[in-house]
Order: sequence, then C-alpha cells, then structure tokens
Amino acid sequence: MKNKVEQLRKERGLNQDDFAKMLRVSRQTISSIETGKYNPSLELAFAISDFFGKRIEEIFIYERGAENEKK
Repeated sequence: MKNKVEQLRKERGLNQDDFAKMLRVSRQTISSIETGKYNPSLELAFAISDFFGKRIEEIFIYERGAENEKK
C-alpha cells in the first residue's frame, strides 16, 4: 500500500522523531510506514488521518494486486 505520510509530514515541517512522539509510536514505525515496509493498524491509520485532518483514503492508497483483479 502506498501512502502520502512522508509528504504530509514534511509539509508540516516535522521530522520523523517528532511526528512519532506525537502519535506515541517509534520513529522506526514512522520510517517503515513511509517506505511501505509496514502497513499501520487501523487505529494508527485513523490517528494519522486525524492528525493531518484528512480522510484515510487521501493518505493511504490501496492498489489491487494482480491476484485480486482476477475476482
């Protein structure tokens, strides 16, 4: 899943560490979300969307894989 977390974070002038502290997660969690190595829990995704004042769908972009397109 792709996301706009890094872009939105940088637009706010926040580094990963400060953003992580605001969300009460580790900097590594933020880094992993931004690089697409980790998909956040639904609770964390809502916290991120609330922080930026955007809908989850505006931040996290789900792209169907080839397997899902066959259905």
